[in-house]
Parts: sequence; structure tokens; C-alpha cells
Amino acid sequence: MAEYLTKYGYAPDQEAMGRALELIAANLENLASENVYKECFSMMDLTTLKTDDTPASVTKLVNKVNAFRQSYPEWPLPASVCVYPNFASTVKEARACDFNITVVSACFPSSQSFLEVKLKECELAVEQGADEVDIVLALNAFLAGDYETAAEEIRQVRACIDKVAAKQGRQVHLKVILETGLLRKPELIAEASFLAMEAGADFIKTSTGKVDVNATPAAAYVMCECIAKYHEFTGKKIGFKPAGGISSAADALCYYSIVSTVLGKEWLNKSLFRFGVSRVANSILSAVEQKTVTYF
Repeated sequence: MAEYLTKYGYAPDQEAMGRALELIAANLENLASENVYKECFSMMDLTTLKTDDTPASVTKLVNKVNAFRQSYPEWPLPASVCVYPNFASTVKEARACDFNITVVSACFPSSQSFLEVKLKECELAVEQGADEVDIVLALNAFLAGDYETAAEEIRQVRACIDKVAAKQGRQVHLKVILETGLLRKPELIAEASFLAMEAGADFIKTSTGKVDVNATPAAAYVMCECIAKYHEFTGKKIGFKPAGGISSAADALCYYSIVSTVLGKEWLNKSLFRFGVSRVANSILSAVEQKTVTYF
């Protein structure tokens, strides 16, 4: 099936993409600067998604963010702290500075459960303070060619979190994870990108970090091209979030450069670009401070 590719007149050009990624890789050293590294830092969703996370360990991470500017006053804060949904209230209670609460939800990372369960989990997460909700595309439907079921699930999650947020007088953002390492083909990644954007995603995200292949420059490039095409057709700006396997400052620069190249500088802010990271923060700090930093 290629209904979205036809609708938006898009076909991944792997040869052109390969050339572009080679140029990006060759230019990373020239891109590296204190300002760019700090921009990357400000767009991080600082993440802990461990089986052994506890209220105490999550609070410890939040307190490090709270105290960060005392040690690094010239640095921006991360955009958000990302946790499992049952820790939304923990982050909210401990938060003492300006960053968002992101949760993974709707039966992350597999998305294999009843829709009613997924919706209830999202509802509770927003009730307890989540500002942003990251869900996984229903690959069980999508890979079977049942695009409508996959899209309807996103629409229902969108309606659910909007309803709860409206009662609180606020807005909540929805990120949809495509799990590109399981989609594999650029055409499928593109179809999933358009489906998620049409169904109500504020961001499309590469990966959960829980499968063998996570974020890759090639998948990111295709997703960014789809965001550009969707913006061309609709006027809507959709955000992009690479996640999973991003472990170094150089990795961050690579994705920053892809977004800059394909989408332009107007996407280089935390409203439209995020990194899902657990290890990159220290690497970026170390690159700028020119010493090994293990703050986080």
C-alpha cells in the first residue's frame, strides 16, 4: 500500500538521500560549536525508562535538573524529563524549574494491548501532570495493512488527552513513535509518518530505544522530508524527535544537521525538535567544557 505517498506526491530517493547524508557527515566537524551544542542540549528529553526506576531514582534525576543551573549557569535546561506514566506525579512534585514532563504511554514500548487500556493510561498520565505524551504506532495493525485502525487509535488518544488537558486549562503535546527499525523500508517509514501526522501527532519520533535498530540518519532523513512535504500541503508544522541509540555529542550534531538541512533553521527549537536521550547530556557537556563531565 502506498496511499499516503500517492496523496502527498512523495517517493524516497535513496540515492539522493545517500549523497546528502555523506555531505552532512563530512561537515559535522565544522558544525561543532558551543552555541550548537547548547541548542542541542536545550532540545533534549532527558530520559529514564528503566525497569528498576523508582520514585526515589526519578526524583534524584529531577533534582539534578533543578540544580543544574547552579553548576552550569550559562547553559539552558533540557526541554523535558521523560519517564514512565506512573512517574508523572513524581516529576511534577519534585520539579522546581522550567521544563516539561514527558511520559511514554499507551502500553509503551510494544503498544500491544486493548485500546481501552491505552486510553486510560494516557488519561491518568495527563491527569497527574504530563505535558507531553509519547505513544507507539500500532504496528500490529499498520504492518498488516490496516492503516485505518492504526490511524483511529492515534485519533482516539489525541481526543483523550485533549479532553483531560482542557479540563485543566492547558494543552498537551502528542508524539507518535514509528519504530522505524521494525519498518525498515523507507517507503513504509514515509507511509507511517504521513499517517501519524494526519491522525493528530504534534511530533513524529523514530524509536522506542527498546528494539535492535533504533534511530538512524537514513530514517530521520525520510521522516524530515515527510514533515516538509506535509507542511507544504497543509501549512502545519510537525515536530521531529530522534530517539534510541543516540549516545554521543557527534550523534546529536548529525540529527541537528539533518533537521537544519531538510526542514530549515525554523525547526531548530524545542517546539519542533527534540532528542530522546539518556546518555547524550554528559557527552555534550564534556564536548563544551573540554573535560569529562558526569553530571547526569
